[in-house]
Amino acid sequence: MPITVPVLREGVDPAWLPPDAFRPLGARRTLVHGSGPLVDTVHGEVTYASGRLGGEVVRDASGAPYDLVLRVADAAGNPAEADDLGDLSNLGDLGDLGDEGFVFERSDGTTRVTASGQRGLLYGLFHVVRLGEDAFHGTRDREVHRPATALRMLDHWDNVAVHPVMGQVERGYAGGSLFWQDGQARGELERVQAYGRLLAACGINAVSVNNVNVHEAEAHLLTDRIDEVARIAGALRPYGIRTHLSVTFAAPIVLGGLSTADPLDESVRGWWAEAVHGVYSAIPDFGGFVVKADSEGQPGPFTYGRSHADGANMLASVLAPHDGTVHWRAFVYDHRQDWRDRSTDRARSAYDHFAPLDGEFAANAVLQVKHGPMDFQVREPVSPVLGALPRTRVALEVQATQEYTGQQRHVCWLGPMWSEVLRFRPDGEQGPVIGELARGGLVAVSNVGDDPFWTGHPLAQANLYTFGRLAWQPDADARRILDEWIALTFPSAPERLVEGLRTVLHGSWRTYEKYTAPLGVGFMVQPGHHYGPSVDGYEYSPWGTYHFADRDGVGVDRSAATGTGYAAQYAKAWAELYESPDSCPDELLLFFHHVPYGHVLRSGETVVQHIYDTHFEGVEEAEEARRLWAGLADLVEPAWHARVAERYEEQVRNAREWRDQVNSYFLRKSGIPDGQGRTIY
Repeated sequence: MPITVPVLREGVDPAWLPPDAFRPLGARRTLVHGSGPLVDTVHGEVTYASGRLGGEVVRDASGAPYDLVLRVADAAGNPAEADDLGDLSNLGDLGDLGDEGFVFERSDGTTRVTASGQRGLLYGLFHVVRLGEDAFHGTRDREVHRPATALRMLDHWDNVAVHPVMGQVERGYAGGSLFWQDGQARGELERVQAYGRLLAACGINAVSVNNVNVHEAEAHLLTDRIDEVARIAGALRPYGIRTHLSVTFAAPIVLGGLSTADPLDESVRGWWAEAVHGVYSAIPDFGGFVVKADSEGQPGPFTYGRSHADGANMLASVLAPHDGTVHWRAFVYDHRQDWRDRSTDRARSAYDHFAPLDGEFAANAVLQVKHGPMDFQVREPVSPVLGALPRTRVALEVQATQEYTGQQRHVCWLGPMWSEVLRFRPDGEQGPVIGELARGGLVAVSNVGDDPFWTGHPLAQANLYTFGRLAWQPDADARRILDEWIALTFPSAPERLVEGLRTVLHGSWRTYEKYTAPLGVGFMVQPGHHYGPSVDGYEYSPWGTYHFADRDGVGVDRSAATGTGYAAQYAKAWAELYESPDSCPDELLLFFHHVPYGHVLRSGETVVQHIYDTHFEGVEEAEEARRLWAGLADLVEPAWHARVAERYEEQVRNAREWRDQVNSYFLRKSGIPDGQGRTIY
């Protein structure tokens, strides 16, 4: 039986799946062939679209011709009872498609999608939706589509109970939690199912439903509250989303009454085995655990003199019989650092802790590594850990929620940043790219909440969509993905709107970088909530987030010769490039080196003049984007346009504050005036 497509309540934005996106599909005669729960989802989607738009959907393969055939075949390419499904002789062996791949082709007036698994058919359906009318015209040779990564996951930092400091969603800027309300799972989960639908449409296949900082209420989701997680999993399941759970490493103590959580203690392992059995009894397709251990106050194996491999492998061993995975975060550092001690470097920590453990992690343990060595800054070098663990399954972690990139009050499309990371070659020009090395998958911290526009800022939807598509194909052109998002979100959009959206989004990351922390130095934000400028906000804190500006210069010396040695954690080609300020890329100069304000960049400008110029330029670009958006009011639904316009007002206000505080700070530190004589306070 076809499933019922989730219907959003009035006022909730359909994001990249508005009804008009299904118009080309819904007007056709479609055969859906195969069986299983996800085939029922495909059937439901086509039935819903056809019912609204005058098309027809059939399940009996005896009534050719069809405009579209959506079919599941076995690994040899043989759909059962397939007399009228068309020629399969050119499909070859479908076994290498796996459960998620599909073949797309068009000939003799019929478009065909063939998959060897149900998930593949679901993704094939959404591929047809993305193509729109182009899916039904001309001839298309056989195209094979399969994801480059098996795991494409969102981590939700959602709290079950509202945290007194971090609120309902830690680092969330889009309202409350989609999953939790008033200390429990939401009673009505149709919007959660609609969320799963959006995620499937961009290729995401896994979600962790609670915060990695596991508090008292969230800890119980593992045991006596697993039924609430099961209800959420049931809402996501029709769209192929596997549910994961963040757990506390101290669960045997917190929940089980044991005196220890030592990963080598047999009673601890036994407790976890029993807990995992209970989880899979409630959620048979459960994905696994996400663990933040020995980090920012969270408990971990260091308490017992054990390694992170010991901790991860214990959990991996109890998950393995159920085909589960432990996602072990590599975000481990000393958050009680003495700011006076310049030899201690937070950037070194993940490599120092985990590189020596390469090859020691179990096959179903994934080491989840942030894309940079610090904390999702607007500009960081790619983490050396990503290239240092060839015998370990590594997942790349990025942050869709804009903690340090404008908190969804600023436009900051992150596709170009993520593409730079995915195309980075840790071993030099001849080595593999990060997109190939991330065998454990791609993970993003979600930017979604219960806001009517899902992401707070409507244009931030582009970040979520872009992540999903890059996770499916890491070498894809981010700008092409953005065009997909525009075409889906605004079907039949006039060229003026398309060009306007491209203009305000394409350069938005670099615009944000221009008016915030310069040349890779990072942070300079208000402590705690991290919004807005405070140049010295973290300069004397224990968090390891320093820029070391003085009267003579600015930046952190991370060279091997005279600094913390961080640069030497890279392979030879990159270590040599980063070692000297003369060869270090300008955009990372202050991350790797403390240089005089008069140091000349490749642009011919001095460091301090670059700071002045870029901060004025960044504000001007934000003002121009605001002006351009105002001119699109006649082309965008009023509530959508008004929300973006409101956010642009805040972006321009805050960008000016960044400009004036940063420029004034460095004028006062250096005593060097702006070469163009502009107003600096």
